[in-house]
Amino acid sequence: MTTSSLLERIQKKEAVIGVFGLGYVGLPLALCFAEAGFTVIGFDSDPAKPKILSAGQTYLKHIDAHRIKTAVESTFSATTDYSQATQLDAIIICVPTPLNKYREPDLSYVTNTVSQLLPHLKTQQILSLESTTYPGTTEELVRPLIESKGFVIGEDYFLVYSPEREDPGNTSYSTKTIPKVCGGETPACLNVGVELYEAIIDTVVRVSSTKTAEMTKLLENIYRAVNIGLVNEMKIVADKMGINIHEVIDAAATKPFGFTKFTPGPGLGGHCIPIDPFYLTWKAREYGIHTRFIELAGEVNRAMPEWVVQKTADALNEHGKAVKGSKILILGLAYKKNVSDSREAPAFEIIAKLKTKGAIVDYSDPYLATFPAKRDHQHEMDSVLVNKKTISEYDCVILVTDHDSFNYALIAENAKLIIDTRNRLEPNATVISA
Repeated sequence: MTTSSLLERIQKKEAVIGVFGLGYVGLPLALCFAEAGFTVIGFDSDPAKPKILSAGQTYLKHIDAHRIKTAVESTFSATTDYSQATQLDAIIICVPTPLNKYREPDLSYVTNTVSQLLPHLKTQQILSLESTTYPGTTEELVRPLIESKGFVIGEDYFLVYSPEREDPGNTSYSTKTIPKVCGGETPACLNVGVELYEAIIDTVVRVSSTKTAEMTKLLENIYRAVNIGLVNEMKIVADKMGINIHEVIDAAATKPFGFTKFTPGPGLGGHCIPIDPFYLTWKAREYGIHTRFIELAGEVNRAMPEWVVQKTADALNEHGKAVKGSKILILGLAYKKNVSDSREAPAFEIIAKLKTKGAIVDYSDPYLATFPAKRDHQHEMDSVLVNKKTISEYDCVILVTDHDSFNYALIAENAKLIIDTRNRLEPNATVISA
C-alpha cells in the first residue's frame, strides 16, 4: 500500500478509525467519524465504558444516548481488546495527561497506550496524538516507540499531533465546527493528518510541526489561566475596596477593542486549565527558563478556594455563627455548569477546608448523584435534593457551580445565607458575592 492508497481509503471513507480513550474528548470524536460514515472502533481500559456504549447508552450527560445507539447500530463499536488495532488505518489517542503529586507531567497513559499498541501496528497507518502535553512529546517520546518497530516515519508510517479542543456543554460549538490544528512529523505525515481530520472537521489548520501544534494548545489554555488569575486577583482587590468586580468587568467589556472579558470564580477546574500550563513550566526548565508569569497565575487561582472559605467564615460570623458546627450546602461539584465533569473542580478543596474547620457539609449537583472518589478527596456523600425545606435547614449555601437546572428563585427565597461565587444572584443582606 502506498501513501496515496491510504489517502484514498480516507477519502472514500473505507479507512477504519480507532479512538483510544472514550472520555470527554474521545467519545465525541469517535461519534463524529461514525456519523461521517467511517467504521470506528473505540478503545478504553475501563471495561464498563464499552459495555455501556454497546448497549446504546451514555455515561456523559451532554451526549445523547440516541446518538450513541444510532452509531452502534451502524459503524461504531467499543472494546478493551487492543489486538483489534490490527484492523485500523488511523489511530487517535485521547488519553489523560495529568500531573503527578510533584506537579510534573505524567505521560504514563500515553506511553502505556502506545506500548500496548506496538505489537499490533502495521505499515501505512497514521497515529495522531490529541492528549495535551509539552512541546516535543510526539517527537521525543512517541516517535522513537514507533520507530522501534522498524517503521520509517513519513514513508511507511505517519505521525501527527492534533490537540483536542472539546468544550463539554458548549451548545454554540461542536467537534465538527471547532477548527482543528494539526502538525506532522514530516510533510507527508501532515498531508495524511489533514486529510483524516478534514473528513469530519469544517476547518483544519496546518502548522509546521508537531511541536508547534503542542505549543498552540498550551498557549490557548495558558492564556485563559493567566487572564482568569488576573480577574480573580482583581476580585479580591475590588472586594476590599467595596467595589462590585462584575459591574467593573461588564463596563470594561463595552470597549470594542483591546479587552477580552474573563470572569472570576471559586478556582479553576477541568483537565485543561489547572493542569496544562505546568506542562510548559516543566519543559521550560530544560531550557533554563523560569516561567514566572504562568506560575504566579497558578498561585492566584489555586488560592481561590481558601478565599471562598474565608468569605463564608466572615459571612457566618456576621450572622452570629461560627464555621464549626454550621450546616453548609455546596451547590455544584462539577468544574463548570451543565456537565458532570468534576476533574480538578474547586468544590472539592472548598469542602475539605470547611470540614477541617468543623463544618457539617453536604452537596447538591444534578449531574453527580454520588460524591466521586478523588485521589485527595474521599467522602461518603450523596447529592441532596434542593427544595424549600432542605434549603431552609442549612446555615449557609455556597453556590460553586451555577448549573442552569438549579431553581435560583427558590434558593434565594429560602436560604438563610448564600455565598455566590458565580455572580448568579443579586447581592443583598443574605447573598454575599465571593
